[in-house]
Order: sequence, then structure tokens, then C-alpha cells
Amino acid sequence: MDEKESNETLKISSPPLANTKVQSVIPKNRSEVLKWNGWGYRDSKFKVTDQGMIRFTGNRYSIGETDLPFFTQWVQQVLNIDLTLRNVPREKFSSTEIPPCRVSTKLLNIFKEMKIDHTIDSSARLLRSHGQTLYDIYSLRYGKCFPRICDLVVWPANHNDVVSIVELVNVHNIVLVPFGGGTNVSGAVSCPANENRCIVSVDTSQMNRLLWLDESNLLVCFEAGVIGQDLERELNKRGYTCGHEPDSYEFSSLGGWVATRASGMKKNVYGNIEDLVIDAKMVTCRGVVEKNSKVPRMSSGPDFQQIVLGSEGTLGIITEVTLKIRPLPDCRVYDSVVFPDFESGVKCMREVAKQRCQPVSIRLMDNTQFRFGQALRPVENTFGNLLDFFKKTYLTHVCGFRLESICVMTLLFEGKRSKVVSHRNCIAKIAVSFGGVTAGERNGERGYMLTFVIAYIRDLALEYRVVAESFETSVSWDKTLSLCDNVKKVVANECNKLNIKYYLISCRVTQTYDSGCCVYFYFGFNWTGLDDPVSTYHHIETIARDTIMASGGSISHHHGVGKLRAHWYEKHMSKTVLSLYSASKKMLDPNNVFANGNLISFPLSKI
Repeated sequence: MDEKESNETLKISSPPLANTKVQSVIPKNRSEVLKWNGWGYRDSKFKVTDQGMIRFTGNRYSIGETDLPFFTQWVQQVLNIDLTLRNVPREKFSSTEIPPCRVSTKLLNIFKEMKIDHTIDSSARLLRSHGQTLYDIYSLRYGKCFPRICDLVVWPANHNDVVSIVELVNVHNIVLVPFGGGTNVSGAVSCPANENRCIVSVDTSQMNRLLWLDESNLLVCFEAGVIGQDLERELNKRGYTCGHEPDSYEFSSLGGWVATRASGMKKNVYGNIEDLVIDAKMVTCRGVVEKNSKVPRMSSGPDFQQIVLGSEGTLGIITEVTLKIRPLPDCRVYDSVVFPDFESGVKCMREVAKQRCQPVSIRLMDNTQFRFGQALRPVENTFGNLLDFFKKTYLTHVCGFRLESICVMTLLFEGKRSKVVSHRNCIAKIAVSFGGVTAGERNGERGYMLTFVIAYIRDLALEYRVVAESFETSVSWDKTLSLCDNVKKVVANECNKLNIKYYLISCRVTQTYDSGCCVYFYFGFNWTGLDDPVSTYHHIETIARDTIMASGGSISHHHGVGKLRAHWYEKHMSKTVLSLYSASKKMLDPNNVFANGNLISFPLSKI
């Protein structure tokens, strides 16, 4: 083999590709583009027009600048919302409402000498002291400011900056809280209220370089602050994909994915984050944890680097991550299947998993969520309305389905066109055996894309006296149906006890495995007549989570533990596991610098 032929066989990226700064969709000043007190882009939101119609603004999503009459009717009927009574959110906190910073001039001068960008601006500090929990967003819009926020925000530019920061604060007994995309729903970046030490938020957003791309071995290394959509865009330019697409991927960071053991909608083909990560650097108070190897697998004793995954900022700061990548697929095809009831759909998904023929994405919505999704469709032309009428007539009169019990499975196929066609036929055959009826590409694509829009609904709901949140779990196949039924019943019973008349509880199966699946719940209610809606919601969700655990579910499938679920972590993990984690914490962080309070609460000053 001559030199030219060898270079073509071992295709490795050219030098200019290394160390490429990524131009992020999200600027350093996040509030220029993102809401400070809600989800997503500032120009994208559900709003009520002067004519009393709900409309989605902006052009970033397929339903942008579209009136939604069916959704308007749905929220009025299901949640008894009066769209003439808007609970207007505050525009901002006054300077006296935001906790003052507790940072010394000496420390500020040290960061200045280190040439590490930093600020004590109150808005910047507040923005990096919360995530997206119901408590977070309700407090920002209608409640009091958080009792404790970070005192200083720093923007390291690279791995070495993080090493310097960690060494500095370890000497001066200062707390570090890593901050990535700010999308957590577990209270992970909120500051412990009784922490008296100076708290520094380490915003990793400026650490977003593509460090190298190895096309021969299909590997890439990014800095951990890169945002999901930026990462994927850079790979797509070069003909590759990571394939990790969590619901939050527009705004969440690579480091956050690793720190929470994230999962994405396409995990069936590309894997969860733990399947994608080859190596990850984490800076701790005792040094850097890393494999420093690109081999696909090692049998070299216990893999202690696994402690990086799911560490949730309690052990160190993740700075660089090496991932597996794949060539972009030739084609993408959506599909959907309607089932007579949720049980039939679950059985179909279980069979698909048993045969290990899952497409890139396969998800099942229960009847409540199906109706909710249908309500979000825009008004179509006469032909489209006529087509929908015939579909409904076919399902009810020909197939004998009842509209109050049907559910929908949405599908996404990727790959070579010939294989996609074969794969689609295989799934269709299995679906038919469980009473399923193919519902076409349009419903499948709409269902998939609405995933990115649904998160915006809570902001609208809060303006009209509705509190809502999602929570998820993983469960074995034999307990999936009973867990779903038990959670829905206990939520309904508690709402009745509290005289909550208008509420919604629904679920969907989002990821499948050989032995089980992930179940996602959506719960919300009209809180008219209640004094403290957030506490009431938390009370009901706590009962629901207790039921999940009693029904064979897990604490979390992919959202992580944070502070919100720490109670269940300590309660349901074995004493040996808790002791092992505590020993790791003491070894890697003896001064409790990473004292964000996630997973297990340690004494505030020292362990």
C-alpha cells in the first residue's frame, strides 16, 4: 500500500480542524437570547392574543406565528382556565430584593491577576443560581427571590483555567457550583440557603471548543461547556452526528449530560450518554480524573472514571469529553401507529424491544397526552380538515376504536433508505399484531417536534393559575402498566382530597430496553382557591414519587437526583453504596468545595 492509499484508508482530520472555537447560538450574556424567568428563547412563547386566542410566537419552531384554536378550547375545558384573567409575571427583581454578594476585594483581585473573566453583577449571579424546577420559575415570576444565590460568576476559558480555579478555592475555603446550560429540573445548581462561605458559579459556556476529530476511529473531543445544538451543528457540517438528543438539547451542555447520566430520544441507536463517552476529564481538589485513552474498552481493574458520570457537580468540574460519533444517516422517516388502548401499545413496545428492532426513536403517548397533542395542531385548509374527519371516522367506525381510550406511538427511522423501508415494515407488522393501525408520517413528525415546544407551555400556564411539571422514572416491563395506573390513581385521589377539581395527569413511554422502559409523567392543576400552589404541587408529587418507588420504579431515569430527589437517594440506596460515595467525596473533595448539596447533604464547612 502506497502513502496516498494509506492516507485514504486511515482518514484522520486535518490539523486546522483541531482546537476550533464554536460560535454558540447562546451568547455569554444569556439573557440577550434566553428568558431569565422561564423556558427557552425570548422570542418563542405561548401567549393569548387580544381576541382570546392562544398563539405561539417566533419562527424557530414549526408552530411559530400560528393561532391554536383547538388548544385554546382544550385548556378552557380541561383546566377551566379563564383567559381574560392573566397573572402578570414580574419584569425583574429590584436591587434590594437580590441577596448581596459575599466576595472579598482580595478574591476579585486574584481572579483579575489570573486573567479569568468574572462578574459580581446581580442579574448574572441570579441567572446562574437556578434551573427549571417549578419552584425556580414560580419564585422568579411571582414569589420572593431565592434566599441564597452565588456571590461571583467566573468564566474559565479552558481546562487549565478550571485547574487554577479549583486550586485557588481549595486554599481559601470557597464553594464552587458548576453551571452548564441551566436546564436542570432537580435543583442541582441552586445554592444551599445556609451556606455562609463565598459561593462561586463556574459557568463553562466559554469552554466550547472542538478540540479534535478523529474520522478514522469515529471519535470527537469537545470542551464540556458546548451546548447540544452547537455540538451537533459542528458535527453535521463535517458529515457526522453524536446522536444524543435529550428534550433539552437546544440549551443543555455536554458537561451537564455527563454529570447527570443523561438520556436522549435517539438512544436506541446511538446509546445513552454513558454508552457514548469514551473519556471525560474532571478536575477535583485532588487532581484530574481521566482515562487518557481512546481505546473502545479496557479490562484494567474497576473503572473508577465511572464516578464522573452522575456526579452532579459534587466531586469536581468536567472540562473535556471524548465521544463516539457516527456518519450522518442517508435518510430520516417519521411514522405513527394508533392503538385501541395504552395496554396494547405497551405490549407492542415490549415486543419491539424483545426483538431488539427499535428504530432511532419509539415513544408511546397515553390517551390524555394524545388528546393534548392533537389540541396543539393548527387550523388547516378544508382538505386537511376533511382528511382528519375521514381518519377519525375510519378509526371509530371501521376499526372500532374509542376516542377516549386510543393512544399513539410515534416513530423515527434513520439510516440507509433500503434498510429504513425494511425496518418500518417490520415495526408495522408487530404493531398490527397488537391491534395497531398506521397513522402516517405527519403525525409522527408532529409528535416528535412538539417535544421541543411542550416545555414552553408551563410559562403560559403559570400566567393563568395553573402549576405543572414533569417527572420520570424507569421500570421493568412487567410492572410498567401497574406503575402507570398506580401513579394516576394516587394523584387523582390526592387532588380529590384537596378539592382540586381541574387537573391533568398523563404519561408516555419514551425509551425502551430489553428489561424495561422509561415512563414520563406530566401533572398540572388549576390552583384557584389554594394559598400555596407550589407547596401543594410538591406535596402531591412527593406522594406520586413514593408510589413510583413502591411500584418498582427508580428515583430517576435521566433527570438525575439533585436536591429535589436526594431524600429518595439516601432512603433507597444501600448503606454500602452511600458509604462508598461518601468515601469518594472525602477523598476527592476533603474541604467540601463542591458543596452544592446534590445527592447527599454533607456538613457545610468541611466533611
